[in-house]
Amino acid sequence: MADRVTVIGWDGSPLTAAARSALSAATLVAGAPHHLALPEVPPGAERIRLGSVDLAARRIAGHRGTAVVLADGDPGFFGVVRTLRAPEHGLEVEVVPAVSSVAAAFARAGMPWDDARIVVAHQRTLRRAVNVCRAHPKVAVLTSPGAGPAELALLLDGVHRTFVICEELGTDREQVTVLTSDKAADHAWRDPNVVIVIGGSAGGQGGGWLMGHETPAVRGWALPSEETGGGSGQDLTLRAAQLARLGPRVGDLVWDIGCGGGAFSVEAARFGAAVIAVDADPDACARTEAAARRNGVQLQAVAGRAPHVLERLPEPDVVRIGGGGVPVVTACTDRRPEAIVAHASTRDEAEAIGAALTDGGYTVECALLQSVGLDPNDWSERDRTVVFLLSGRRIDRAAP
Repeated sequence: MADRVTVIGWDGSPLTAAARSALSAATLVAGAPHHLALPEVPPGAERIRLGSVDLAARRIAGHRGTAVVLADGDPGFFGVVRTLRAPEHGLEVEVVPAVSSVAAAFARAGMPWDDARIVVAHQRTLRRAVNVCRAHPKVAVLTSPGAGPAELALLLDGVHRTFVICEELGTDREQVTVLTSDKAADHAWRDPNVVIVIGGSAGGQGGGWLMGHETPAVRGWALPSEETGGGSGQDLTLRAAQLARLGPRVGDLVWDIGCGGGAFSVEAARFGAAVIAVDADPDACARTEAAARRNGVQLQAVAGRAPHVLERLPEPDVVRIGGGGVPVVTACTDRRPEAIVAHASTRDEAEAIGAALTDGGYTVECALLQSVGLDPNDWSERDRTVVFLLSGRRIDRAAP
């Protein structure tokens, strides 16, 4: 194992005295080509081009001498330190930090970033990164080849955002470009880059006590409709059960089909998920958007009749079906979300929806929910709701 491993962050600034001292003693140096070209790298040191960090870590573990790893930005922030310290490599490292590329990007933009969400976009995580950009008003995206500004813009189709694209930060080719998301796909962008995605009017002003997250002003969930601003006629007990079955979370895209006044959409967005609220009534979409603004969350409302309107929507992770019957259920199972919830007022309707979920490759649960609202002053009955709740969870069949 290497006698000493030092990880040096590089942000384009002159290397610190500690970094120069570590490099001068190095017998192995790993980094990107522009790192290995630095004049401080000893000419006699073994050089490893840093492509696979796992492969480099194995080489370093087998090296007899002093190793240095050079990395852009702060190597402890979504960087190489995590991989190098993984148990399978057994490396103890010393870190010489630098300004992270995210901090540098916001500095170039002249913006605070304590209220920003930060995500990493690879090809396998791009869709979830885009969902965070849909759901939150300020997001920094650390991109990668194949998951850059153009790809972000294409998947944000229909959602207006402003992009601040910072290319090759810390180099003499550094460039900062500000444009709307619909224009980003028309350009070729240089790696590495950071994209700051800004848009919407949701949330507070930041500067609070928890980075990247504003705690909801109202405590709890499955709130009365008058508190979410989602209008009347949506039973909160049913909504609580639907939310519990779906479990919306950051990075998810939720379809709320038949959104009505938007109570469910608002609550799903309060969990940090991206939400597309669908309703055939444009007034219902307008009420849903107004409810979102009152609650400081972001969502996209789409006016149109399901199932036809669903064809042009991006892939959902979970779906709530508020109406439309079997044709809508079938259209949703065809898109293979992880979970679907629906409800019915009669047993015949419930059996038809359950059969459609089963035929679509979902395990089905059904419960008869009865909710009776009581007046605590005299315990008289205010209202009564009886409904069948159906939930389906996708069966993931193993590949042959």
